Amino acid sequence: MKAIKLTSIGGVENLEYASLPLPVIKDDEVLIQVKAISINPVDVKTRKGKGVYGKLKTLDPLIIGWDVSGVVNTVGSSVKDFKEGDEVFGMINFPGHGQAYAEYVAAPASHLAKKPANISHEEAAAATLAALTAYQALIEHADIKPGNKVLIHAAAGGVGHYAVQIAKHLGAHVTGTASAANTNFVLSLGADANIDYHTQDFTQILSNLDFVLDTLGGESIDRSLEVIKPGGAINSIPTGLSEEVTGKAAAKNVKGYHTMVYSSGKDMRAIADWLEKGILKSTVSQTFDFSEIAQAHLQVETGRTKGKIVVTIA
Repeated sequence: MKAIKLTSIGGVENLEYASLPLPVIKDDEVLIQVKAISINPVDVKTRKGKGVYGKLKTLDPLIIGWDVSGVVNTVGSSVKDFKEGDEVFGMINFPGHGQAYAEYVAAPASHLAKKPANISHEEAAAATLAALTAYQALIEHADIKPGNKVLIHAAAGGVGHYAVQIAKHLGAHVTGTASAANTNFVLSLGADANIDYHTQDFTQILSNLDFVLDTLGGESIDRSLEVIKPGGAINSIPTGLSEEVTGKAAAKNVKGYHTMVYSSGKDMRAIADWLEKGILKSTVSQTFDFSEIAQAHLQVETGRTKGKIVVTIA
């Protein structure tokens, strides 16, 4: 099968195409013929030696990527929920060795859900790591109630565009931060307002927020603490919260914490249900061929992608 190995850390030239044997599945796994994968910032970070590279660096071959949508080719002996020919999607083995950059992927059945018939493989692949991150952050770790005031940073991005939709579905009053060029997009997701981070200072506009989902890290954490009410919360996804910022949050009676997404078939089934009902929609801004993995990485690396970048595999 065709696959893409990470030969060493650094630039996109280190993503090398190779011919590898088909994966051998375990009893609790299925073999997926992959139709589409999505590319995330963690892919870029791992390629550069950050992200989850430290956990994977001794593996050979090292194949990055975690988001897949495809068709079940073979079913392990103990798998009951899937059969050959089922269309499935999921985030595989994160934060371990997902090996998604390949024509065939061995995936634990417990990490998958059936792909809704009303969405494409591209839309399904998009709604994996990013959608799971938003889902777990807002459903499992936050306590958002109808009427709560919620701020989603980078609302037009991969995680952000799902988070806006989920927070709105929960009944929150949702404000996003995104460039002016993406204002209409953010509002189309259901946001009540968008703040152009280039020309507007959200700390001068917002106050008494119940919850902030920070997908940026850095100074946005400290600035977000200025607009959260006592008893509110901030979840910072990219960097976590330093002890200093955690202390600042506690001093304001604000809960500050960090969460990391994890593979979950249960959560994927909930996302699949929302995709099927139209509650959640994927925005795929660009699609690349498997032969264009370098271009896909470079686009994600710009940090200016609306929605998701997807790579198709024939």
